[in-house]
Parts: sequence; C-alpha cells; structure tokens
Amino acid sequence: MASDQALIVSDANEAPDILRSRFQEWGYLYFKHYAAASKCEALLGDILSRLSPHVALDESRQLPALTGDAFVETDAIWDEVYPKIQALESFHGFFHDPHLLQLMRTVSDSEVFVYPMKMARISTPKKVGYETPPHQDARSHVAPGTMAGIWVALHDISTEMGRLKILPASHKRGMREVVKSPGVGNVQCEIYSDEISWHVSDVSQGDVIIFNAFTVHAAQPNISDSVVRMSVDTRFCEYGAPVFSSNLEPHHGWRIDELSWPQIYANWQSADLQYYWADYPNFT
Repeated sequence: MASDQALIVSDANEAPDILRSRFQEWGYLYFKHYAAASKCEALLGDILSRLSPHVALDESRQLPALTGDAFVETDAIWDEVYPKIQALESFHGFFHDPHLLQLMRTVSDSEVFVYPMKMARISTPKKVGYETPPHQDARSHVAPGTMAGIWVALHDISTEMGRLKILPASHKRGMREVVKSPGVGNVQCEIYSDEISWHVSDVSQGDVIIFNAFTVHAAQPNISDSVVRMSVDTRFCEYGAPVFSSNLEPHHGWRIDELSWPQIYANWQSADLQYYWADYPNFT
C-alpha cells in the first residue's frame, strides 16, 4: 500500500513553459508563501470579525479557534455567518490582487477571467465525517478543462487541522462517476483502484495551490482540539472561455436569501469590482 507524498513545490520564478508543463503533468501547482502574509492576515481578521461569537483568534497560538458549537457548511450557524463574510469587500477583492492575477495568467498563458463566485472555507473540529470528499470542480461548476481553481491558506495549516490533498495526474482520466456522500458538496467521485497515493503537505500562511478543473481533490478531517481551519478559493479561466451561468451567483446564493449581489455590495466603499463580470462575452 503506497503512502501519501508531499506536494510538489513550484517556484513562480521558473520559466512559464516549465510551470505549464508541470501543471499538465500533475494537474496542480503549489507555490509557497506566494500570497503576501500581510494580506492573508488582514483578510483572516476581517473574516474572524464576522464569525464572532462562534470563532475567535487564539492569541497564544495566533490561530482561529472554536469558541462555540461546532458547525459545517449549510448548518444554521454557517448560514447565519456566511452572508456576513460574503459581504466583505476585502474577501471579494483578494483574488483580484495584481500579484495573484499574474500567477493565473502565467498558468493560463493568457488573460484570465476570475469567477465572481468566491468561497470561504471554515472547517471546525468535532465534525469528523463532514469534511469535503474527493471531487472534481468540473462537475460542480459545469466547467471545461480551461477552468482552474486557486486556493490560498489564510494561516499555517498542519496535519491535524485537515489539509487539502490532491490526487496527482487524476485530471487525465476525464469526468468521473459520483455517489452521494456526507460533507461539503454532498457527492464523492470515483477513485480508481490504482490511485493509491495522494499529494499532501502541511502548508504555511500565503501558500497557493492551483488545480485543474478535472483534478480530484479533497479535505482531510479537522481532528485538532480547537483550531478552525480557514482558507479561501475561487475559479478562473482563459478570458473568453465558456462560463456556466450558475457561477454568476454568490456562493450559496441559490439557497440563502441574504446572499444576493445587491445585499453583498450594499456597504462597499468602491464600485470597481461590483458586477465586473456583467459584460463577460461567453456565459452559457
């Protein structure tokens, strides 16, 4: 039985053709400390301000900690706090930072379109069995292979907090069958019998992982005593590639009344990123 292997580390200063070749080979790229720690720290603070009294910063460890009942995505507590997080201007602006956009352009070898749907991941302890199961974004986002995910750790994440794991080269085997499963998304995709080794590592604040739409990925369970694992992610594609219309909605806007763009934008200081996607030329 094979054991898991460490994530393959890439350097943004490598030649773009080498990075793109590695992306095609393994289905992901992992960059250490790429997003500025100061920006991750600021966004983490903004999100924590919306999670009170359920989650707060543990000053001794400088990590988010559970201060109330455990919860998972779609629970009543999550539905209460998530619209407040989605309303954060800093949250939506995070992935439009020029530094992150440049990385997306390098991987895509083109100008890129950043999806309006931005996702915050909040994984509390005491909810083992409800972590995100193995899945492909191509199915949930109704996306072609030109779409990719970009994920950023907002704080250091160690083994017991539940790390993001990648099934290497899984994107080469196309769309997979799914079955119902507990956890975020409620479905798990098929894992083939010869796929016995995942890539996974402890990561640091500001580490970035980019993965192909067909790359199978999952979250490990959070088995820490009290740490709440927090990260953010979104999707992007080559500019002009088809984008399915459901991706125009706020994350979980289809099921939470308070999650609409007018409500999200209500108290923003700038209109620059409001409805920036409205004139995109290829919605389907």
